[in-house]
Amino acid sequence: MRNYLLLTLFYCLCPGSLFSAVYYVAPNGVNTNPGTVNDPFLTIQQAQAAVIPGDTVYVRGGTYMMSVDQVAAYSGIWAYVTLLNKSGTPGKRINYWAYPGEKPVFNYTNIKPPNYRINAFEVTGSWLHIKGLEVVGMQVTITNANTQSICFAANGGSNNIYELLSMHDGMAIGFYLTRGSNNLVLNCDAYRNNDPVSQSGGGVNGGNVDGFGNHPNAGGVNNIFRGCRAWFNSDDGYDCISAHETTTFENCWAFYNGYTPGFVSRADGNGFKAGGYGGGAFTALPVNIPRNTIRFCLAVRNKSNGFYSNHHLEGSDWYNNTAYLNAANYNMLNRKAKTISDYLVDVPGYNHNIKNNISLAPRSANGDITSYDPALNVITNNTFLNPGITVSTNDFLSIDTALLVAPRQPNGDLPVVDFLRLKPTSNLVDKGVNVGFPFNGAAPDLGAFETGGSTLPVQQLSFSSTVAGDNVLLNWKVASEVQNKGWDIERREQSELTWRIIGFVAGRLNAAAMASYAFTDKKVQAGRYHYRLRQVDADGNTGYSNMLLVKIRSNKSIEVAVYPIPVIDNATVKYTLAKAANVNLALYKTSGELVAQVFKGAQQAGSQEQLLSRQLFAAKGSYVVKLSIDGEIITRMITM
Repeated sequence: MRNYLLLTLFYCLCPGSLFSAVYYVAPNGVNTNPGTVNDPFLTIQQAQAAVIPGDTVYVRGGTYMMSVDQVAAYSGIWAYVTLLNKSGTPGKRINYWAYPGEKPVFNYTNIKPPNYRINAFEVTGSWLHIKGLEVVGMQVTITNANTQSICFAANGGSNNIYELLSMHDGMAIGFYLTRGSNNLVLNCDAYRNNDPVSQSGGGVNGGNVDGFGNHPNAGGVNNIFRGCRAWFNSDDGYDCISAHETTTFENCWAFYNGYTPGFVSRADGNGFKAGGYGGGAFTALPVNIPRNTIRFCLAVRNKSNGFYSNHHLEGSDWYNNTAYLNAANYNMLNRKAKTISDYLVDVPGYNHNIKNNISLAPRSANGDITSYDPALNVITNNTFLNPGITVSTNDFLSIDTALLVAPRQPNGDLPVVDFLRLKPTSNLVDKGVNVGFPFNGAAPDLGAFETGGSTLPVQQLSFSSTVAGDNVLLNWKVASEVQNKGWDIERREQSELTWRIIGFVAGRLNAAAMASYAFTDKKVQAGRYHYRLRQVDADGNTGYSNMLLVKIRSNKSIEVAVYPIPVIDNATVKYTLAKAANVNLALYKTSGELVAQVFKGAQQAGSQEQLLSRQLFAAKGSYVVKLSIDGEIITRMITM
C-alpha cells in the first residue's frame, strides 16, 4: 500500500502530470509493463500505443540494441522499425524526449531484413516533439540497386519539432522529409554516414547518403532547418532536390561532406544543395518552382561546392553565408526554363539574391562564385565581385577547423567559437546591406556571424524570466546608460522564424548608476516561446540581448489522484474543482478503445470522487483514465 500511495503522490506532484500523462521507456524495460518510472516500456513503439495528445514519453539513457522482431511494419520495399503514426493536437503535442541529463542511443547494427529499405523512425503523425534521441549503426541490405536507408523519415506529419537528434556512424541518410508542412528541424547533427554497399550512380560511392534532405511534395510548406550540423556524410550535407515547396536553411553548418573521415573521396560532396530536379519527366515538375533561402550558414572544406544551386529552375536567396576551402565556394548553376525544350538545359544562374556573403580561399581558380549571369542576378555587398571589399585569413579570430565539432551549448544551440568570426578590426564589419535581420552597428557585417559592431551605450548585466501562471515576467539589469532610448520587447514561438514586438520599456537616456527594469507579458497562451530585448539608442543604433526560452503550461491546476495502483478491486478517481465545471470521465484501453463512460455532467466546486468498479476491467493489463474538465483533458494510466 505504501508503494501505491507514493506512486499516486508522484503523479499528483509531477508538473507534467497535472494535465497529461507521463510514460517511460528504458533499455531494461518490458513492453508488458505499465510504462511507469519504475516499470518502463522497452520500446517507443509500445509507448505510442499508450499516449494521447498532451502526453510525454521520457526515454531513459543507455543503449537500445534494436532487433528485427521490433520492426513495427513492412510496407512495400520499406521496413519501419518505429512507426510514429499517432498525432497530437494544437497546444497538446505528444512528446518523445530523452530523459533530462541522459543520452538514449538506438543501435541498428542487427537490423538487416533482406531487400528492404530501413527507416529507423518513420514519422507520419503530426504535432509531435522528438528530442534528444541518437541513432547509430544503420544498415543497407539492397546491393543491386540505387537505394537508401533513413534514420528519421518525416513522411506525412506536420507541425512537428525534431530537436537535438544525433544520427551518425551508419549507412543511412540522417533526416529526410518528403511530406508535411510547418516542421522545424532544430539543433540536430548528422555525421560519418556512408553507404558502402549499394549501387548508386554506376558504382559503390554512397551517393544517396546526405546529412539532411528536404524534398516535400506540393503543400509541404514552411519546413525549416535551424542550427544543424552535417559533416563527413558521403553525399551532401543538405539537399533539397525535387522539392515542390520552399526550403529554409538557417544558421546551419556543412563541412567535409563527400569524404570519409580519412578524406577518401565518395559521392557529390556539396555543402548545401539548394534545388534542382535531376533528369525527371517534365510533367513531374512543380506548378510553381520554389525559391529557397540559405542564410547565416557555414560551408567548409566540402568536396565540391559549398553553396550550390544545382541546376535549379529558379533563383534562390543567399544571405550572410560564409564559405571556406570548398572546391567552389558559390556555384549558381541553373537550368534554362520550365519548358519541354529547356528544362534540362544548363545555363549560368539567374534570379538569385546574393548579399552579405563571404568567400575565403576556394580550392579552385575563380572559385569564389561560378556559373552566374551578372546581368540577371542581384549580387551586392559580398567579398566577391565588389572592388571595395577584400578578405583574408587576417580578418578572422580563428581559421582552426577543429572548432567546428566543439560541443553544443547547454541549451543545444551551436557552439560559440572563434572559427571564422570577424575580428572587431576587420574591414568586413558593417560592410553589409540591410536584408531585414537584426544587426549591431551602422550596418550588417558580412558572413554568418555578426560581431558586436559599434559599441552600444548600455552595459547590460543580466536578463531573466519568471513564469507566474499565464504571465511571463522579464527582468534585466544595466550598469550604465548613455543616450539609451529604451528596449523593444520581442517574442516568437519556438517553431517560428518571425519576431514580434510586444512592448517597449523606456530607458534613462543618460545614467551612470545601476538600474533594474521589468516587463510583464500577460495572458500568454500555453506553448514554448523565445524572448529577447532590442536595445535602441538615441542615434538609432540597436543591439540584442541573449535569448530566453520560456514554457507556458495550461493555466488550470487540478490535481487528480487514482488509487490504488495497480487496481486490485475497485479504484477511486479523486479531484478538486476550483469552480463549477462540466466534467466527463471515461475509461479507455491503451489502444484508444472506449471501455466505459463513467460520468458526464455538471459538478459543483469542491472535492469530487468517482468509483471505477471492478466490473469495468475485463482483463488484466493497462488502462487509461481520461478526465475532461471544461474541455481540459487530464489522463492517468492505471494497471489491473
